[in-house]
Amino acid sequence: MTAFSLNPEQTAWCAELRALAAERLRPLAEQGRPGHVNRPLVEELGELGLLVRLFEDGTGSGAGALDLCLMRESLAYACTEAETALALQGLGAHPVHAHGTPAQRERWLPPVRAGRAVAAFALSEPGAGSDAAALSLAAAPDGPAGWRLTGEKCWISNAPEADFYTVFARTSPGAGSRGVTAFLVPADRTGLTGAPLDMLSPHPIGTLAFDGVQVGRKDVLGEVDRGFRVAMTTLNRFRPSVGAFAVGMAAAALDASLAHTAARDAFGGKLKDLQSVAHQIAEMATRTEAARLMVYAAAAAYDREGPHGPGIARRAAMAKLLATESAQYVVDAAVQLHGARALHRGHLLEHLYREVRAPRVYEGASEVQRGIIAKELYG
Repeated sequence: MTAFSLNPEQTAWCAELRALAAERLRPLAEQGRPGHVNRPLVEELGELGLLVRLFEDGTGSGAGALDLCLMRESLAYACTEAETALALQGLGAHPVHAHGTPAQRERWLPPVRAGRAVAAFALSEPGAGSDAAALSLAAAPDGPAGWRLTGEKCWISNAPEADFYTVFARTSPGAGSRGVTAFLVPADRTGLTGAPLDMLSPHPIGTLAFDGVQVGRKDVLGEVDRGFRVAMTTLNRFRPSVGAFAVGMAAAALDASLAHTAARDAFGGKLKDLQSVAHQIAEMATRTEAARLMVYAAAAAYDREGPHGPGIARRAAMAKLLATESAQYVVDAAVQLHGARALHRGHLLEHLYREVRAPRVYEGASEVQRGIIAKELYG
């Protein structure tokens, strides 16, 4: 099998995931409140065994990067809320899985896999979004084996309702990316508060405030002052799958447009009979397929070479860049083809139009991805 094709088992699994998303997950998503963690939805993801597949465990039950992409694309096609709930569990808990101590993994990963504990990835700050290495959340020494965290995090998905946070703080002032440490911080830690943000995307996003929050060696993920590596290896694993999320939305918009233009009467025929419309559909399909292939190639390379393999960061950046930009184009074109009905609150395309914008910003904006690609090429 090449990196650009799926075997029959993978194809059947994608179809099964689409059906599960439509039949079991979408009804739960529709009962949730925008801007809040939908715990029944997260628990159902656990019941279906999908959260277990977020983490490779050496036994064959965990998903590789390609399987993660297939999950996210398939769920996004039928239920973006389910896709995002799954992805945020993975993003928030992957540092614990990959870099945590045995005690940390034993405490938090079983409830994450079961959907009983909600995870969050706390990297961005009011003054350190795209320039993640500029973060300023201070970890001041507090005795021989601890620190106190003081500062803010902003635009954190699942905040302030998560049960624990992977938090990146500055342990060595003035050291740039080399002075950051990753900590596992339970939500009930004294001094940690948060507030929701009213954002365009329907999933929960909020701020976190750290007022002398105490952390110790037992809370460190990985090594002291090496937390930026924890962040970047996590993002390199998940960036292609952000592209897969985008591809799933683009595919849903494309299929809706195919159905609409084939059925809609206009100018003495069907809308699809207009050459300008047919060419637009062809362009949408081509961009969607090109993005899908790049996502699959990046994920397959990650599975083959590992997180530190040659070209992994470049491939991940290319996949996220192309897929998210392409999905924005496809969804926008789909809205244009549908006309005013697509702007009606509750229409599929109105929903996708709100959902598709954020992936071009989070986990590294498109401009950041271009910078990564250029740096890798010149390097």
